[in-house]
Amino acid sequence: MRYEEFLQTLEAPAAGVPPGLRAPLAALWHERAGEWDRAHRIVQAEADASSAWVHAYLHRREGDLTNARYWYARAGKREAAVPLDQEWEALVRELLEEGA
Repeated sequence: MRYEEFLQTLEAPAAGVPPGLRAPLAALWHERAGEWDRAHRIVQAEADASSAWVHAYLHRREGDLTNARYWYARAGKREAAVPLDQEWEALVRELLEEGA
């Protein structure tokens, strides 16, 4: 799936998350669809670095920077300094490239 296709799936969120997405991308989809709690539950149940990175983003989005910093460290990533929407796009693009 390409980034543009991912965005198109969000135009009809009632159809649900696209099949076959791994947890980090599914969480980002739910967060963008307005389901922060569901997104958080998804990545909280995972132990991989990509999920930790999304977990960090989610806590940054919520304004809990202390918790976000913990998850950035777990992901092996530097704390984001870009606007939240820019980080979301970078996450989705990278995870799609990785086949997450």
